[in-house]
This record gives sequence, structure tokens and C-alpha cells, in this order.
Amino acid sequence: MEVRIEDSWKQRLQGEFDKPYFARLVAFVKQEYSQHKCYPPASLVFNAFNLCPFDKLKVVLLGQDPYHEPGQAHGLCFSVNDGVPFPPSLLNIFKEIKDDCGTEIPHSGNLTRWAQQGVLLLNATLSVREHQAGSHQRQGWEEFTDAVISTVSREKNHVVFILWGAYAQSKASLIDTSRHLVLRSPHPSPLSAHRGFFGNHHFSLANQYIVQNGGSEIIW
Repeated sequence: MEVRIEDSWKQRLQGEFDKPYFARLVAFVKQEYSQHKCYPPASLVFNAFNLCPFDKLKVVLLGQDPYHEPGQAHGLCFSVNDGVPFPPSLLNIFKEIKDDCGTEIPHSGNLTRWAQQGVLLLNATLSVREHQAGSHQRQGWEEFTDAVISTVSREKNHVVFILWGAYAQSKASLIDTSRHLVLRSPHPSPLSAHRGFFGNHHFSLANQYIVQNGGSEIIW
């Protein structure tokens, strides 16, 4: 199947695009977008890959589902478009960055700047129906994004995988911990942030590992 995605990813993921499950997934997603309001906009479903080529990848940050309210989702986990109020989890992320790295909380919740520095902001499910969280789960997206994680683990070295919350941590079995750094903590959601997300120092730990392995740190 022909999929519009950045070339370095396409070369490595073409085998997934050619599998029967992916054809079924594409048919489902096309039907959903034709019959319902869905997010992110169709042109941004693979935005995380297009902004962060495989060769520049330093960090994988895993989310679960795109935002499902108008104007928020643009294909990057935890990120919102310019001018959109910060969702609670994103605000807590910025608070931890300030405490960890001293970076002031930004005016925009658009994390494109992270992606362009080598952070793959990957949701496990890449689309959702408006107002219906989880509505596109278990349709094939998870099989695809599991393959992405496995491909990164197998074909790269010294990548930082950031796994917040039980769902993200369930993906740890896909990662070769002898070749990569896996950082785990509770989710930044207000329901769990005070149980160990605040004070996890994941942003400075990620940069320390990247620099130790010859890379340039992320400006969080």
C-alpha cells in the first residue's frame, strides 16, 4: 500500500503497510473520516514521523490517544496547536521541565520544536472520533505503532524511550534495554502526577544519556 509518510520511515515500515491488517485499518479510518468529525486532520495523522525523520531520532515519547476536542490534536502526543489552552497533563509536563531543567513554561503548547530536535511524539493510536476518547482503539493502530517501537529498538542505538503511566509502560517489552534507555514513571495526568511524575527528572536524564552517547541535548 502507498502511504504518504517521511521517506526514512517509509523505507523501514513498508512491510507493515503491505500487511492485511493495515489495509483493514486504512479502510476503517477512511470510513470514519468520511462519516464523522475525526482528529487530527487527515493530513496530520503521520505528523510525528514527518517532523522527526528516523535518522534524527533521539527520544521516543509515548502517548495513548489523540486529543478528541476541536482544535487540539495535530498528530503529536501531548501537543496542542498554538493558541489552544494547555490540557492538564501538558501543563504538568511543563511544570516538571521547569523544576528539572529551569526552562520557563512556554506560551504555546505546540511541541513541534521537540519533534524537529529528534523527539518522536508517538501516540499508540493515531486517530480518534470527535468527543469519543478511545474510539479508534483496537482497529490496527496499536499493531502498527508496536511495530514502530520494535523497529526503533532493533535498528537504532542509544534512544531514550519515555514511558509514563501503565499503558505506556506495557510497551517496555518491545524495547531492548541493553541498547536503549527506558525511563518510566506515573502519568502526568492530575490523577497521578503527584505519585511520582513530579520529580522524575526524565528531561535532564534523557539529555544526560544523549550527550554521553555523542548527541546534542534536547532543548525542552
